[in-house]
Amino acid sequence: MLNQEVVKLLNEQINKEFYSAYLYMDMANYYADNSLNGFEHWFFVQMQEERDHALLFRQYLLNNGEVVKLDAIAAPDKAYANFREPLVLAYEHEQFVTASIHNIYDVAYSKKDFRTMQFLDWFIKEQGEEEKNSDENIKKFDLFASDPKGLYMLDNELKARMYAAPSLVL
Repeated sequence: MLNQEVVKLLNEQINKEFYSAYLYMDMANYYADNSLNGFEHWFFVQMQEERDHALLFRQYLLNNGEVVKLDAIAAPDKAYANFREPLVLAYEHEQFVTASIHNIYDVAYSKKDFRTMQFLDWFIKEQGEEEKNSDENIKKFDLFASDPKGLYMLDNELKARMYAAPSLVL
């Protein structure tokens, strides 16, 4: 049986992951509305990943005999001023999610919940990749997007991203 403080945090993380999916869908919609289909595709794939992360937390709780408690998911409330802004907000959001997962890990460690710590190891590595990818998107945008041809090429590069379901074994 898992520590109930950890269970509460894991349930909250499910909501954060589903919110992340909503947020990235909102960003995808923004880019789609502006005919940047590569950016739209990149964020659509990101939405799928975040949805899957929520489902992994859900399955972990179920596999450990815990009740999954779903909360309301807030609607994204951002109006984007330019094409760069969603990239920056995505990076900041990934840092927020990383901090949340680190907090769960810290509480699991303090409660000697080694099973949850092991489960979270995959997410800690994943968040490193998420932050790196988001940071690289900003850097590439800053390097290339001031030129319409550069923006076009970056949009095409982002269109090539492939969705891969997580391979975490629960």
